[in-house]
Amino acid sequence: MSETPRENAESDGYAELMTLLFSSMGRLRRQVGRLAGRSFDEPGLSGAQSEFLRLVGRRPGISVKEAAGELGSAANSVSTLVTELVKAGLVVREPDPRDRRTMRLSLTPDAQRIADETRRQRHAVVAEALDQLTAIERAQLRNGLAAMTRLTDLLHEREHSRGGDR
Repeated sequence: MSETPRENAESDGYAELMTLLFSSMGRLRRQVGRLAGRSFDEPGLSGAQSEFLRLVGRRPGISVKEAAGELGSAANSVSTLVTELVKAGLVVREPDPRDRRTMRLSLTPDAQRIADETRRQRHAVVAEALDQLTAIERAQLRNGLAAMTRLTDLLHEREHSRGGDR
């Protein structure tokens, strides 16, 4: 497989697919956020910090390395986020009892309550919309999500085969 970006992505029929893919993902995320409310939209928090807080809220005890992998970020960038958010009183950092070199991350109780409530609201909004789809449409959505997961995995593999440690 070539290590350089394809020159013909626009001419081989992928342009429309890519446009639909990117616009649908962004539109879905924005629409759910508008209907359910956004978590951690406090003044002074960046989008990256908010995304990180949502991740730690979903996966308490995650390590910096695991969070970096999940976010597709460099570990040192995630470490910087952790330091900032610990100082802001939103994240707690504790050594792993089995490996003291590894830090396990969790949200403070107040931050976890915000994450949990927003997640419940988002799930309720999406569940209500899913109820309005037919069984066939829900099956198509599952298949599409499987393909998106595979696409993401392929991109992740490509990044790491190029020496990217992000």
